[in-house]
Amino acid sequence: MDACLTTPRLALRPFADTEDDLDLVVELDSDPAVMRYITGGRPMTRAEIRAESFERMLRGGFRATHLRETGEFIGWHCLRRLPGAPAGSADLGYRLRRAAWGKGYATEGALALIEQGFREPGLERITANTMYVNAPSRRVMEKCGLSHSRTYFEDWPHPVEGDEHGDVEYVLTRREWLRHTGAS
Repeated sequence: MDACLTTPRLALRPFADTEDDLDLVVELDSDPAVMRYITGGRPMTRAEIRAESFERMLRGGFRATHLRETGEFIGWHCLRRLPGAPAGSADLGYRLRRAAWGKGYATEGALALIEQGFREPGLERITANTMYVNAPSRRVMEKCGLSHSRTYFEDWPHPVEGDEHGDVEYVLTRREWLRHTGAS
C-alpha cells in the first residue's frame, strides 16, 4: 500500500529517507500550534524527529501530502498496521500545516486511505486516536465515517492541556464502510 495516491486536490506519496523529506517534517513539527495536542506545543528538535518520528514514518504507511496544483507540502497522512494490534486492523492518522487547516484536506486524504485500505485484502478495521479535547481531529474522524469506540487514559511524555479528559479511539469496520459507500 505504499504506492502514490491522488485525490482531486492532493498527492500522497511515501516518505523517502532524504534530507529534503526530513526537512519537511522538521518544518511541520516546529510549529507550536501543530504540536499542541502532541507535545503541548513544544516544537520537536531535528534530532528528536530523526530518531523518533521520521524513522517510524519511513517504515511504511506514512505519506507526504502535497497539493496537486502547486506541489506544496501541506503535511502527512498515514494508514499503518501497528505492532501488537489485532490482525486485520490499521491505524489512521494525519498532521497538517496550520495554513492547510479548515480546507477539508485532512478528510480528503483520510478518505482516500480508508478506501484504499478496505480495498486491500485482509483489512477489516480502521482505528484513529486523538485527545478528547482535539475537536477538529475528532470531526475529521466523524466525517470519514468512524465512530467513537472508547475513551482511555495514558501517561504521555509531554503534558498537554486537556489531557485530564483522556484520549479517544474511533473505529470504522469494513462492513460499515461497505454499507455506507455501497462499494463491493
